[in-house]
Amino acid sequence: MNQRIGSQPLPPPPPPPSSTLGRTNSNSHITAPKTTEIQNPSVPRPPATSNMQVKSNRPQRSAGQPSLEHIIRKAYDQGYSDIHLGVGEVPRMRDRGEMALADYPKTDLNTFMSWIHEVLTDEEVAQFQRELEFDGATQYEFARVRINIFDALQGPALVMRLIPLKILTMEQLGLPPVFQDISDAHKGLILVTGPTGSGKSTTMAAMVDYINKTHAKHIITIEDPIEFVHQSKRSLIKHREVGINTRKFDNALKAALREDPDIILVGEMRDRETVNTALKAAQTGHLVMGTLHTNSAIKTIERILTLYNAEEQDAMRVAISESLVAVISQGLCRTTDGKRAAYHDIMVNTETVRDYIKQGKYDEIHTLMQNGEFDGMITTNQALFSLYEDGRITEETALEMSPTANEMAMMLRGRI
Repeated sequence: MNQRIGSQPLPPPPPPPSSTLGRTNSNSHITAPKTTEIQNPSVPRPPATSNMQVKSNRPQRSAGQPSLEHIIRKAYDQGYSDIHLGVGEVPRMRDRGEMALADYPKTDLNTFMSWIHEVLTDEEVAQFQRELEFDGATQYEFARVRINIFDALQGPALVMRLIPLKILTMEQLGLPPVFQDISDAHKGLILVTGPTGSGKSTTMAAMVDYINKTHAKHIITIEDPIEFVHQSKRSLIKHREVGINTRKFDNALKAALREDPDIILVGEMRDRETVNTALKAAQTGHLVMGTLHTNSAIKTIERILTLYNAEEQDAMRVAISESLVAVISQGLCRTTDGKRAAYHDIMVNTETVRDYIKQGKYDEIHTLMQNGEFDGMITTNQALFSLYEDGRITEETALEMSPTANEMAMMLRGRI
């Protein structure tokens, strides 16, 4: 089936009975339905295996095109982290941080539509038609898959993150002992930060797994969508997914305070209301764990403060300083053996760090981190230099990943 890609709209697929993507002459590729039934959040989504058979009145894959399950399984077996599919494009995989073309034909619209019907309900397809974006997750017997679908100039596209069902331990990830010390905290705020694809979720899952095995706690997670699924061990764990188990993230977070939690995992700290509620929970005796897309511990504090007006920031510095347990910023870099290694920027909220946060003295905090090995602190440059000394990364990689390349160069030449 020949499809024109670019500024011209693609021809519409054969019309299904209810909801599918349709091409129009408007700027959008998607025709939104006039009315959409809202999915009952109390009814769990069917697993991926229950949706594998495509009904006859739904779009069919073109000849020679694999099923979505086949693509996902093969990508998982080959160790890829992400799958990128889009109309008019050859599928691509992310292999250790690099994008690589897959050995599949270009994706046509009917095939794309058949793929999303494998993993989405009719209501979710209708939601995508209405919103032009969709976030969700599904699970196979070998992996959990985070799903993001969006409309683009060339046509609809699908990105999937592959999440192993087996949760790696701190020991398997090679995390330093300070991670256990941080996870042993009874109250306060723990932030795990880093760019997309830096392994934040994997690290946080290992921390929750450690708590689950060693402490008798009640843990509530609120995510959009759920990534790693924990089975209760010593701890009781309840997972809530926005859009499935709760209608709004903020509602679930506020409700969690009335559900006798010891620990609340809130996923991304995306706005001031989330930060306010998380700080309130931390200040009232709960341990709160969250993530941010920041590249260093100090920038994490600065990023939170930007959510507030200038006249509010002094009070927020005090609130953060009194609630914070630690900030762990993480990145991934390619190693000399072709794999990837994590490096960390860790700030533990000691008494001195607490005072400097209140005063906004971030340069002094950085110096404390450089000299805070006893408390488990480390800077990004120190972590990269350690990997270089161990022969795991090259000098070029250390310089490329460093936030301050001049300082890194001096360390590599023995001047610091």
